Amino acid sequence: MKLLCATLLLASTAVLADDAATLKKAQRLFKPVPASAPALKTNPTNPDKVELGKMLFFDPRLSSSWLISCNTCHNLGLGGVDLLETAVGHGWQKGPRNSPTVLNAVFNMAQFWDGRAKDLREQAMGPVQAAVEMASNPARTVKTLKSIPDYANRFRKSFPGESDAVTFENMARAIESFEATLITPNSKFDAYLAGKAVLTDIEKEGLETFMEKGCSNCHAGVNLGGQGYYPFGVVQKPGAEVLPVNDKGRFDVTRTATDEYAFKSPSLRNIELTPPYFHSGKVWDLRQAVGIMGSAQLGALLTDTEAGQIVAFLRILTGDQPRVTYPVLPAHTPETPLPDVRVPPR
Repeated sequence: MKLLCATLLLASTAVLADDAATLKKAQRLFKPVPASAPALKTNPTNPDKVELGKMLFFDPRLSSSWLISCNTCHNLGLGGVDLLETAVGHGWQKGPRNSPTVLNAVFNMAQFWDGRAKDLREQAMGPVQAAVEMASNPARTVKTLKSIPDYANRFRKSFPGESDAVTFENMARAIESFEATLITPNSKFDAYLAGKAVLTDIEKEGLETFMEKGCSNCHAGVNLGGQGYYPFGVVQKPGAEVLPVNDKGRFDVTRTATDEYAFKSPSLRNIELTPPYFHSGKVWDLRQAVGIMGSAQLGALLTDTEAGQIVAFLRILTGDQPRVTYPVLPAHTPETPLPDVRVPPR
């Protein structure tokens, strides 16, 4: 009996040591989402600016049709995405890429799949002007905002000391200040990193497989991604149905040959909420997406068991979703440019 008890004690001690080693490795690779929004180095926020940014995020009058807002493609009730293969914009035009989530986007090194916007401020300017998205322009946007007295007053409060506060860039600054608050702390994984939660066997096995197979080489840090550009198909290129040949990713920004088919690694936070997957939006099943990444990026043919373990781990990355009260937007005036739903010939 004493020998049996000693054996069980040794086995238990070994399990605890193994658990501690897994946690220690995870703590080196990953960081929890903070409880509060990070400070923006080049865009100091204040409550007035955040509230203005929220209103602008939901206001479809930033689009020429009065139909499309930031929330259209980054729906805060749907994990910050639109659940479409690629975005549908002005005149039902289909965009070229899947809409990344806006949640936790403040932690990314850059914005868009190809990183062409250095921050959320630059990103906010792009869709407003894109012909296939909101199909407006800076002059129309500023005219719209200045024509609405409540907006003009809110801009003056948000940007005190500026003689002309209603500008296209200040519109983007306000949206950035709001989007920076859209973070999702308190996931089970974050609690685990803090030593406050215990993973189930399959979740722990998924974490260990995720680290051992090399997934964490591209998906680490706070966002488990968003910190580097990597060729899609390091080992084996996916088929054209997943990796369209006419979208060369980062190459379109840098014109550097080594950037062909390279994309910013997406955040895996809340990944179970944000299908379809990849820049092409061609894969709806998370287990299938994991399998494709295994073969394409790691040269690893994951077993069904391993893929299931990783999916179980990914599901504990879902955090508290932002609770945002839909704003009541100020009324337009006779000076406000009216909706224009015409689609220019292509």
